[in-house]
Amino acid sequence: MKARKVMAVAMATVMTLSLAACGGSSASSGESTQTKPAESKVEYDKNGPDGNYANIVLGETGTDISAKLKLLTHRTDMLATDYPGTNYQSYIDEFHKMYPNIEIDIEGITNYAEDALLRMQGGEWGDIMMIPAIDAEEFGNYFMPYGDLETMEGQIRFASAKQYHGTVYGIPSTGAAQGVLYNKAVFEKAGITELPKTPEDFIADLKLIKEKTDAIPLYTNYAAGWTMGAWDAYIGGTATGDSEYTNRKMLHTANPFSDPGDGSHAYNIYKVLYDAVAEGLTEDDYSTTDWEGSKGMMNRGEIGTMVLGSWAYSQMQAAGDKPEDIGYMSFPITVGGKQYASAGADYAFGINKDSSDENRMAALIFVKWMTEKSGFSYNEGGIPICASDNKYPELYAAFDGIDYVFDDPAVEGEEDLLDLLNADSELNLNNGGDKKIQEIVEHASNGDMTFDAIMEKWNAAWTEAQELNNVEITK
Repeated sequence: MKARKVMAVAMATVMTLSLAACGGSSASSGESTQTKPAESKVEYDKNGPDGNYANIVLGETGTDISAKLKLLTHRTDMLATDYPGTNYQSYIDEFHKMYPNIEIDIEGITNYAEDALLRMQGGEWGDIMMIPAIDAEEFGNYFMPYGDLETMEGQIRFASAKQYHGTVYGIPSTGAAQGVLYNKAVFEKAGITELPKTPEDFIADLKLIKEKTDAIPLYTNYAAGWTMGAWDAYIGGTATGDSEYTNRKMLHTANPFSDPGDGSHAYNIYKVLYDAVAEGLTEDDYSTTDWEGSKGMMNRGEIGTMVLGSWAYSQMQAAGDKPEDIGYMSFPITVGGKQYASAGADYAFGINKDSSDENRMAALIFVKWMTEKSGFSYNEGGIPICASDNKYPELYAAFDGIDYVFDDPAVEGEEDLLDLLNADSELNLNNGGDKKIQEIVEHASNGDMTFDAIMEKWNAAWTEAQELNNVEITK
């Protein structure tokens, strides 16, 4: 069984006061629905960082440490001195005001999803990395524990995103809500006065954009590959309004890609993409899309919409002279008359368990500083990670009246089940399953396979995986 999972990973590629107050940014106020957690149960041991995130007091802990750390990141854009936002060097300069003797060497990797896996498995990757798509049971083989889940839920949001059996191995760099980027000026020119709430509304709006503007209605970003995986992020909370669906109920659902008949669930998420391509509402040649170039195109009004998480909002704003034209809305799907938005963790900081004690402690301090003091999450348009930080960027104003849905973790005893079903079905939902989304674009463009046939194929693969793993079907 494990061999199947490792192979799938190799192929695959977003609560209360902490001991140190969160801060480092100015922001518009947002309301948090997080509850107050229990106090930390972990006692700080100055000779060992493992499990001690909650007890690190920035500016006091580890001020005598001298270390040189290496960080692997997917944010190659932030390494440029002319990055229009806050670049990595600026963060390091601020960090050095508090910890001048901890050096940070940052390496950016363009094809991060795949190359980071190879580097991680090779062992020589440094001290901190953004954790790539691996099965949860593998976390402890590579990464140092930050603390137990109950304690960490009092420190950060999305603590369960990188936990296994109650131990947290990753701190999200930021949180993201799942919605749709759009250009306000394009919408105005097309005569769109209300944001769409259903797939039918959205397709109708794309047609107006094509008819009345020169913009590409929906840009798929097919060629980048990883950008296509964003569509998976909507099939849970956004499409169902149910925090238990992704990690619990779907595992025991028969044919989860079938049409429920009410405009909700995964079927109607993916159908938006298929219909847009089939009806000529996307770029002329999907194989020539350009991720970096698309940012400026969106800013200039050459693109009407893109389906990506809220993390992309600030990048689109920074890519040109019209940041005020960039908007963000919830995905156009309605469940029982109400809209929801999946929200969860972006890439998470993992610390190498095989680094020296001193480097692990220095890395732990840097990660906590990035979480509590840097302002990174706010600067990048993300949901704050520090549990006591309730300052949300302005882009979330469009989500007023829309409930955020945070996925509940798997039930005890089924922590590995989603990974197994993903591997055995080869669908890799929310786990580097970009190619299956690309196939939707290909079949819709070629007209050689209906959408229903694609969903039937996915259902068959899911059913086979359930049977292979003796999953009880409850719905």
